[in-house]
Amino acid sequence: MFDITVGVLMLVLFAPLMLLIASLIVLRDGPGVFYAHKRVGRGGRQFNCLKFRTMMKDADTRLAHILATDPVAQREWAIYRKLRNDPRIIPGIGHRLRKLSLDELPQIWNVIRGDMSIVGSRPVTREELVRYGSAAQLYTQMRPGLTGPWQASSRSDATYEARIAMDIEYFQNWSLMEDLRITAKTAMMVLRGRSPGAY
Repeated sequence: MFDITVGVLMLVLFAPLMLLIASLIVLRDGPGVFYAHKRVGRGGRQFNCLKFRTMMKDADTRLAHILATDPVAQREWAIYRKLRNDPRIIPGIGHRLRKLSLDELPQIWNVIRGDMSIVGSRPVTREELVRYGSAAQLYTQMRPGLTGPWQASSRSDATYEARIAMDIEYFQNWSLMEDLRITAKTAMMVLRGRSPGAY
């Protein structure tokens, strides 16, 4: 009930902003407003996790090139699974959407559909789930979240293993009060112009 109620309210509240963002993406980099990526949900079922597209259309080619030619970027990607100066991001609009976490607004629909919760672990791919080891079973018992313990933490430069540890601690100590705390903290971070889980 919490997920559906908050999800519907967010969809109504952010609908005008989402329409504006979609228009800006089309103007800057052409059609193709949304990006859907396969992630693992509750029960191990895969779903299309939605985001506003913040990367250029040839993003995969750009990533392959930089990882093949830049050893520093290779090490950074291996540790964090992201790049501080990512050449794939659409100039201007892409960086702004990521900074404010507005690229994740379409995931409100994932919450309403029941693919995700407002609060939960980070949505991961099947390949990433292997890194959870024995905790993968805990992961698949809950829905991934629009926000979560890592996104709401001040440890934005945490390694991938540290983020997994935060997810595991969340699984083992889940409570509605903790979900409310994380939701409130995430909202405050966004209002202050800081992206939850920013690099």
